[in-house]
Amino acid sequence: MAVDLTAAVLVLGLVMYSVLGGADYGAGFWDLTAGGARRGARVRGMLKRSMSPVWEANHVWLIFVLVVFWTGFPNAFGPVMETLYVPLFGAAVGIILRGTAFALRGEAATIGEARLLGAAFALSSAIVPFFLGATIGAVASGQVSVPADPDSPFSSWTNSTSLYIGALAVATGAYLAAVFVAADSVRAGLPDMVEAFRRRALGAGVVTGAMAIAGIFIVRDDARDLYDGLTSGLGLAVVIGSAIAGVVTIALVWTRRFGIARFTAAAAVGAILVGLMIALSPDFLPGQMTLDEAAADNATLVALLVAAVIAVAILIPSLGYLYKLVLTGRLDQEFHPIGASDPETRR
Repeated sequence: MAVDLTAAVLVLGLVMYSVLGGADYGAGFWDLTAGGARRGARVRGMLKRSMSPVWEANHVWLIFVLVVFWTGFPNAFGPVMETLYVPLFGAAVGIILRGTAFALRGEAATIGEARLLGAAFALSSAIVPFFLGATIGAVASGQVSVPADPDSPFSSWTNSTSLYIGALAVATGAYLAAVFVAADSVRAGLPDMVEAFRRRALGAGVVTGAMAIAGIFIVRDDARDLYDGLTSGLGLAVVIGSAIAGVVTIALVWTRRFGIARFTAAAAVGAILVGLMIALSPDFLPGQMTLDEAAADNATLVALLVAAVIAVAILIPSLGYLYKLVLTGRLDQEFHPIGASDPETRR
């Protein structure tokens, strides 16, 4: 019982991070693809306005996931870290570069510095979700062995399923960000930005849906056990639920009902992770280690669950209050285009 509850807490943390942190990374993707300094100035300004109040808070869920994983499933934590240290190190470096670039971007003394910081922020925003997604794909497709094989630093996460899930993580983040920022643009009273991100949300939704369909065939050929779990029983039900939520989100965005679309988009993305975890059950490392074998002793799990309940009881109301302040406009910043003509980049 304690093992299952701990696994559920781990999945909760992954879902929260994939939705909230994923939307932050997705904002960086749209920054990367916004165009030149002049053409992309308003898009980048809107992205910064939306991200500034929440970008640090969203990533508390990554720490939550790592603590639960390390403490609750130490027997799997070691092999995963020893095997997948290359993508995990790449993600860590990307997170550091991204945070630094975002914090310093508005303090650039020259246009050249601003462009360098902007490029670092945008590129790392795409690299981090790709590496994290590839890590999840490697675990889900059975690429982690027990004992670990640290002598295969690249082949362990460059199989078809890992690369596919890495690419899907980038796409879902872009999809979430476009939906969220479109809603923020309505509140900001910027109709041109509403339409700009509405188009991006629709395009990203179609692309992500197409990737999800194509992924069925990739997983079937590369990770048959995972495919079987996703196409039968509860795993299939969750996959269908994700697809329905995705279609509903596109319909809501099409009709400009962005507020509700935030929640259906989050449900669509979160269900993907839940489906993966259900498909793997009762294994933690497919073919190598079950949940029970990966877990710590019962006393440790009980203590962890108590700590997790306390943490969630603090985190969710605190973050909920933060988002309430954001959505009611009390933390809104003045809109400034970010580009060659932006005074911030000329100081």
